[in-house]
Amino acid sequence: MRDHLHPENSSHPEVWTGRATNRMQWLLALAGAACMALGIELAVDSAWTSGVAPLVMSVVGCIAAGLLVLFGTLAFVHVAVRVDHESLEVRCGHIGLPRRRIPLAHVAGAEFAPHVTPRHWGGWGYRWRPEKGTAVVVRRGEGVVLRMWDGHTFTITIDNAETAVHVIRDRLHPSARGKA
Repeated sequence: MRDHLHPENSSHPEVWTGRATNRMQWLLALAGAACMALGIELAVDSAWTSGVAPLVMSVVGCIAAGLLVLFGTLAFVHVAVRVDHESLEVRCGHIGLPRRRIPLAHVAGAEFAPHVTPRHWGGWGYRWRPEKGTAVVVRRGEGVVLRMWDGHTFTITIDNAETAVHVIRDRLHPSARGKA
């Protein structure tokens, strides 16, 4: 469900929060857990006759790959955005890392992006592309594009992105509002 608020006839809460989730990431996390389980199974119940070195390499490889996939995907299962009168804060995953805090004084403007996809950014996660800027992409769909005073952009995929844009625009400092 999307809110279609009009800034002239609505008021926003002191702190606006939003989030977006990607349930498909759980499948990748499951694959990472399976890879770790395979590594543990190899270590515990090994019938390898070709020596210790191949066994150790297989166990370490499976566990390392499993951990990388498991924690790499769980970090981007969801994104949470918090906007108060001073800043916008983005937190990823259950631990809240990576995290980015952007003072609203650094924001020149905010725009609604109706269709952001991982394909545009080279995949899910925290992304940087020289020609596009920085993004946190956890799923395809609507998003917020922040234009900074230094010329950079920061894109976030989030539910109710249109409402987030209205809230951010309402909270931009007067110097920012005049130039946006």
